Amino acid sequence: MTTVFDQIRAGLAAGEVVPFIGADALADVTHGKTGAKIPATSDELILALNNGQPMAPRLMYEFPRAAMNIELKRGRNAVNRALENIYADTEWSRAGLHEWLNGLNLPYIIDLNRDTGLQQAWASHPHTLIVGIARIAGGLRYKLFSHDGTAYTAARDESGIDPAAPILFKPCGTPWPEPNWIASDADFVDYITELMGGFAIPPYLKERRKGLRYLVLGARLNRDTIRMLLADFIYSAGEPAGWALIPGANDKEKRFCAHLGLEVVDADWRELADMPLIEAA
Repeated sequence: MTTVFDQIRAGLAAGEVVPFIGADALADVTHGKTGAKIPATSDELILALNNGQPMAPRLMYEFPRAAMNIELKRGRNAVNRALENIYADTEWSRAGLHEWLNGLNLPYIIDLNRDTGLQQAWASHPHTLIVGIARIAGGLRYKLFSHDGTAYTAARDESGIDPAAPILFKPCGTPWPEPNWIASDADFVDYITELMGGFAIPPYLKERRKGLRYLVLGARLNRDTIRMLLADFIYSAGEPAGWALIPGANDKEKRFCAHLGLEVVDADWRELADMPLIEAA
C-alpha cells in the first residue's frame, strides 16, 4: 500500500495525476445553520428534489432517472431551480478533500459534484473553469470561464483563456458564476453523446491531457452514468491509466477498472492524505 500511495503522491506532485472526484467527497460537508449534510449522492439528491420523500424503486435506482421523471411532470426548470437552491447556498462548509487538494496546487481536476467548494478553494488564484452544458441547439457542450484571482469572466472561445492555467472541470454543472446543470437522463444522453463525439472537451485540453493518469476519489462505479463519464474523460490516458480509491470495491467495479487500466486500491482518500478516518456526516 505504501508503494502505491508513494506513486500516487509523486504523480500528483508532478502534475501528472488528475483527481476525478465523486459524491462521497462531500460526505463531511454540512450546512452552517441547519447542520444538514449537503445532498450529493444519488439517493440524497433524489430526496432533495422530491421534498424529502422517496420515489418508486425504479426511479430511486439513479438520480438522472428520477430527475427525468420530475422534469416530465413539472418541467426542466423545476429540476434546475432545485439544484440552484441547494448549491447556491453559501452556508455549506468546506470539504476536507477540497482543503487537501487545494494545498497540492494541481494543474487539472475533474469534479462531478455540483457544489462550489473547489471553486471557493481556488478563488484566490487564476484558473480556468469548464462547465458542462446540454440540450442546446447545436454548438459545443461546455462553457469556458477565466478566473483572474478575483472574479470569473466568460470566454467565448479558447482565445479568452490562458491555456497554461490550472483547470477545474465541472461536467455536471455549478451555480457559479452562472447556473448550468446536467441532471436528467435527457441531459446526460445529450452530454455524453457529444462527449463521445469530442464536442464536450475543449481542443486544447484534448492535447494537454495526453498521457496523464487519473485518480478516482470519492466515487463508486456501480452505475452506468458515472462509468461512461469516466471512460470518456480518461481517454488517451497513460499506461497504466491510474488508480481508483474504492473501499470494499465489488466485482463489477473491479472489472470495469481493469477494463480501463485503473488499479483499484482498497482505501479511503484520507489514508492517502495521511488524515484520520472519520464517519460520514
